[in-house]
Amino acid sequence: MKIAFIGLGVMGFPMAGHLANAGHEITVYNRTVEKASLWAKTYSGSTAITPKIASKECDVVFVCVGNDDDLRSVVLGDEGALHGMKANSILVDHTTASANVARELFTACSERSIGFIDAPVSGGQQGAENGQLTVMCGGDEGIFRQAEPIMDCYAKQISLMGPAGSGQLTKMVNQICIAGLVQGLAEGLQFAENAGLDAHKVVEVISKGAAQSWQMDNRHDTMIKGEYEHGFAVDWMRKDLGICFNEARGNGSQLPVAALVDQFYAGVQSDGGGRWDTSSLKTRLRK
Repeated sequence: MKIAFIGLGVMGFPMAGHLANAGHEITVYNRTVEKASLWAKTYSGSTAITPKIASKECDVVFVCVGNDDDLRSVVLGDEGALHGMKANSILVDHTTASANVARELFTACSERSIGFIDAPVSGGQQGAENGQLTVMCGGDEGIFRQAEPIMDCYAKQISLMGPAGSGQLTKMVNQICIAGLVQGLAEGLQFAENAGLDAHKVVEVISKGAAQSWQMDNRHDTMIKGEYEHGFAVDWMRKDLGICFNEARGNGSQLPVAALVDQFYAGVQSDGGGRWDTSSLKTRLRK
């Protein structure tokens, strides 16, 4: 298929690569031109100087940018993707953003007879590079079924959660759960070390029981070593939690643990760790 991919960050770069490797005709756009040029040299594809140009005559346009404002800019702006897309094409948004902007884009696309799916992902940079992402989708089932086999190029799980915005709401649940889980893991590992235990052996045992999690399996070693220059950045986690808090105020949810962990992440940022992996919560326990 003829596909555009807009946004080549740590997630978008390999995701677009998987689409190219699957044989699709890919045109990429990135705000930093050098990043787009690097992608084109790494994979088989072309670059465009605006999202509008990248999206012309495409069957599907994928977007993976930073936040609501970035998303509106590359989709709805004067040179945005929506102004280049043809009728009956599909816009798939992989940005972690608000449910409100997802609904806004759904309406804008519908007015132009364009399909829309909000499709935030989980699995981090490692999942993107290995083609093992979990994709949470919102939108019409017919449009979802058309986009699903294309997303399968970089996903291990793709699920339609409901109408537009439902993918973003599900991603909020994901981030709320992760916040408390990572803090618990950080406290447990620090406790093991303070107690004089071999933390690696502790994890080897407890990871076979009820305490097991993806974070434990994939982050315990680097946490024990104090290595955090990788993975999903604290800055982005705080952005995501901010979205969760805004939504919670509207639907009456209480998020006391997530709010507390968010403040711990603010401390990590103050220590210069804004780009550290979210598992860097452990650094706050050594003071």
